[in-house]
Amino acid sequence: MATNKELLTQGIKYLAFALPLLFIGPAIIYNAFINKENGWHYLVLAVGIIACIGAVYFMFKGLQTMVKGLFND
Repeated sequence: MATNKELLTQGIKYLAFALPLLFIGPAIIYNAFINKENGWHYLVLAVGIIACIGAVYFMFKGLQTMVKGLFND
Protein backbone atom coordinates (compact mmCIF):
# COMPACT_ATOMS: atom_id res chain seq x y z
CA MET A 1 0.00 0.00 0.00
CA ALA A 2 1.94 3.02 -1.28
CA THR A 3 1.28 6.60 -0.25
CA ASN A 4 0.38 9.13 -2.92
CA LYS A 5 2.75 11.96 -2.01
CA GLU A 6 1.11 14.48 -4.38
CA LEU A 7 -2.27 14.13 -2.67
CA LEU A 8 -0.63 14.22 0.72
CA THR A 9 1.14 17.51 -0.02
CA GLN A 10 -2.05 18.98 -1.49
CA GLY A 11 -3.87 18.08 1.73
CA ILE A 12 -1.15 19.74 3.79
CA LYS A 13 -1.50 22.87 1.65
CA TYR A 14 -5.24 22.96 2.36
CA LEU A 15 -4.55 22.63 6.09
CA ALA A 16 -1.88 25.34 5.93
CA PHE A 17 -4.41 27.67 4.29
CA ALA A 18 -7.00 26.87 6.98
CA LEU A 19 -4.64 27.60 9.88
CA PRO A 20 -4.64 31.42 9.62
CA LEU A 21 -8.40 31.41 9.08
CA LEU A 22 -8.83 29.55 12.37
CA PHE A 23 -7.39 32.54 14.21
CA ILE A 24 -8.58 35.39 11.99
CA GLY A 25 -12.26 34.38 11.90
CA PRO A 26 -12.97 34.44 15.65
CA ALA A 27 -10.90 37.63 16.05
CA ILE A 28 -13.01 39.39 13.42
CA ILE A 29 -16.24 38.14 15.02
CA TYR A 30 -15.06 39.36 18.43
CA ASN A 31 -14.21 42.75 16.93
CA ALA A 32 -17.66 42.96 15.34
CA PHE A 33 -19.38 42.31 18.68
CA ILE A 34 -17.21 44.86 20.49
CA ASN A 35 -18.04 47.64 17.98
CA LYS A 36 -21.83 47.31 17.82
CA GLU A 37 -22.32 51.07 17.60
CA ASN A 38 -20.43 51.20 14.30
CA GLY A 39 -22.41 51.12 11.05
CA TRP A 40 -20.15 48.43 9.60
CA HIS A 41 -21.02 45.96 12.36
CA TYR A 42 -23.01 43.54 10.22
CA LEU A 43 -20.53 43.57 7.34
CA VAL A 44 -17.61 42.82 9.68
CA LEU A 45 -19.64 40.08 11.36
CA ALA A 46 -20.43 38.53 7.97
CA VAL A 47 -16.75 38.57 6.99
CA GLY A 48 -15.84 36.85 10.25
CA ILE A 49 -18.48 34.18 9.79
CA ILE A 50 -17.33 33.57 6.21
CA ALA A 51 -13.74 33.24 7.44
CA CYS A 52 -14.80 30.64 10.04
CA ILE A 53 -16.81 28.69 7.48
CA GLY A 54 -13.82 28.83 5.12
CA ALA A 55 -11.54 27.47 7.84
CA VAL A 56 -13.87 24.53 8.48
CA TYR A 57 -14.19 23.86 4.74
CA PHE A 58 -10.42 23.90 4.13
CA MET A 59 -9.78 21.70 7.15
CA PHE A 60 -12.34 19.16 5.95
CA LYS A 61 -11.01 19.28 2.39
CA GLY A 62 -7.40 18.93 3.60
CA LEU A 63 -8.13 15.96 5.86
CA GLN A 64 -10.20 14.30 3.14
CA THR A 65 -7.39 14.75 0.61
CA MET A 66 -4.79 13.42 3.05
CA VAL A 67 -6.88 10.33 3.79
CA LYS A 68 -7.26 9.71 0.05
CA GLY A 69 -3.49 10.06 -0.35
CA LEU A 70 -2.75 7.69 2.52
CA PHE A 71 -5.23 4.94 1.78
CA ASN A 72 -5.35 5.17 -2.04
CA ASP A 73 -9.05 4.85 -2.83
